[in-house]
Amino acid sequence: QAQLMESGGSQVKPGESLRLSCVTSGFTVDYYAIGWFRRVPGKERELVACISSTDTGTYYSSSVKGRFTISRDNTKRTVDLQMNSLQPEDTARYYCARDRIIFQSRCRLSGEEYEFWGQGTQVSVSG
Repeated sequence: QAQLMESGGSQVKPGESLRLSCVTSGFTVDYYAIGWFRRVPGKERELVACISSTDTGTYYSSSVKGRFTISRDNTKRTVDLQMNSLQPEDTARYYCARDRIIFQSRCRLSGEEYEFWGQGTQVSVSG
């Protein structure tokens, strides 16, 4: 059974950085596209970053492009999200998720395309 678990969320001030980590198990991590989503209560879930299978491509939403970087470490079975220049509008619960389809060479934007999800980690930017 595939499992994902996020860590690294915290409360920070505007302009500061955080690094989220998604630890995976039960599948070969580089065979699947992995996405980082965020959700704010009352708003739709948003894909903020994704890395496709075998690192053939990445995707960033316009709201985070240039500030966030997604990376994968196949040895550690992790997919990290480096978040720089954080702003109050980045406050959300962040989730990592695995695409349903193996060897998906492009990032898919809809959360419906992702089969396994972590429990999330809270990021709060204020002060």
